[in-house]
Amino acid sequence: MDTRKKELLGAIRLYLFDMDGTLYLGDRLYDFTIELLQRLKASGRKYLFMTNNSSKSVEDYILKLGRLGIEATREDFITSSQATAYYLHEHHPGKKLYVCGTSSLKRELEMEGFTVTEALDEVECIVMGFDTELTFRKLEDVSRLLLTRGDLPYIATNPDYVCPTEFGSVPDCGSVCDMIFNATGKRPVVIGKPSPLMPKLAMARNGFDPQQTAVVGDRIYTDVKSGINAGITGILVMSGETTREILEQSDVKPHLVLEDASEILAAL
Repeated sequence: MDTRKKELLGAIRLYLFDMDGTLYLGDRLYDFTIELLQRLKASGRKYLFMTNNSSKSVEDYILKLGRLGIEATREDFITSSQATAYYLHEHHPGKKLYVCGTSSLKRELEMEGFTVTEALDEVECIVMGFDTELTFRKLEDVSRLLLTRGDLPYIATNPDYVCPTEFGSVPDCGSVCDMIFNATGKRPVVIGKPSPLMPKLAMARNGFDPQQTAVVGDRIYTDVKSGINAGITGILVMSGETTREILEQSDVKPHLVLEDASEILAAL
């Protein structure tokens, strides 16, 4: 490892890890992940799991990581669902929500004090998530609300077009938002990465400044860009979605490029 890379990684005290494509792929944990997390903790550094995937609640992720051999608590996560709840509290407090999302996302928002309703005449705000339980009825409801009540706030948890799997990719929240745009001409306010909100919340909650913080992920247009937008170090790993061709053609350039997150071990 060259000196510049080692110095930059060594200065980071708070690592914000994307998960799928960075620490695991689908249900397959990368060989280096457990040692990396253990070494970070032993060195006095802190890490958080930072994900745009709003289809799972924090409790779902705790269970999944547990199955993969990683112990975690609610305090170890910063998610697009949490950031969406924060945004709603700031800008649309107390509004009744129509959620085009999973049961897990609905529970997360209800735990934050919001009322989720399917009664269209009661809806005061629309939330779009990565919905692995998507039905045509939900698409129709969102289209109806946007076309007949165009003043409704419309929020999306994340802009990702695809979610990686062991066999390739499946459509994510951004793809469904494009479907809705084609039907209604309406675009949502997008909360997750590349918005700087999640990195900024993570720093504020844990007492770190931008010079001490890095986001590590496999996507330039969400993970790396969120770091750049938040004024922190953006680290791209080539273990997930991004190819060399995508990297070369991207206008957004990461501060560091690693083959995978195991390279961080060399700096500890």
